[in-house]
Amino acid sequence: MAGSALLRGTAVLALAILAQAAASAEDGLRLAVGGRGAFESGIAEIGREQGIFRRHGLDLEVSRVENSSEALAAVTSGTADVGLPIATLATIEAFAKGAPVRVIGSAMIGANEFWYVPASSRIKTLKDAAGKSVAYASTGSASSLMVLALQELLGVKIKIKPVPSGDPAATLAQAMSGKVDVGYSVPPFAVAELEQGKIRIIARASDLHALAKQTTRFIVANSDALQRRPDTVRRFMQGYRETVDWLFSSDPQALAATAKWAGVPESVARRMLGDLIRRESLLPDPIAGLDAILADAATYTFINAPLTPEQIKTLIQPQVRRAD
Repeated sequence: MAGSALLRGTAVLALAILAQAAASAEDGLRLAVGGRGAFESGIAEIGREQGIFRRHGLDLEVSRVENSSEALAAVTSGTADVGLPIATLATIEAFAKGAPVRVIGSAMIGANEFWYVPASSRIKTLKDAAGKSVAYASTGSASSLMVLALQELLGVKIKIKPVPSGDPAATLAQAMSGKVDVGYSVPPFAVAELEQGKIRIIARASDLHALAKQTTRFIVANSDALQRRPDTVRRFMQGYRETVDWLFSSDPQALAATAKWAGVPESVARRMLGDLIRRESLLPDPIAGLDAILADAATYTFINAPLTPEQIKTLIQPQVRRAD
């Protein structure tokens, strides 16, 4: 009898261990994060380092990829459950072509990109860049759309030459060596060079007033992952929002964490969070300006026909439940 009881107890313990392991595996979440540069690409990593996602019962596996396009490809293939920050128009294009992607939140409302030249450049304003190469990240990226919009502001008499230049680090190297005439960047990258007087800003995304209240980058989930594990994805988004709130809080550790992630002094991090990036821009809810986003997708031929209401309902599935 004692032996049987011992065996039963051992079996129960083994089952409990297996159940705990299974639960832990279910709470793992694979993230594909576009190239290091834009501040929104660091939110999940900072939250993980601070234990915020773990408080929501999540173990994040963060994989860095080259850019937004590769992050979207990882979600589409199922090698990642969630990808961010993903260009809005590229996401809509992929969905229209049948990719298993769902928009679960906003990674950026408005835009913080800026275009610059080396301090020695003769280009003083964007109007002086007629016939010159103007950088953007990659085709279909948010920055590529912004360059098109900047061209519209200039009008037909002043033509610039948009060129893909990769992430902000690669772009800075090309701009400083003269391979592109006008570089682009997003905070925190190149903020230090700006303060040191090595570069000058000649245009800002904030010049494009239509973008101010529009989501420019999405947080995207694989549709199968969302269907199988909706609670896991929802808790990720709750942790994400909590991280954003903490980063803009009065906690001095938030500034230190930002500076550490960005690899900049706290003075640069303070300027970035105080002057260049707003908390409201990074909150994952709501998805702003959806009608304008869908209209741009059609205007710039990312889709052959407007999405139907049913398609939009399928694509846009926000997973944040606001507590306030």
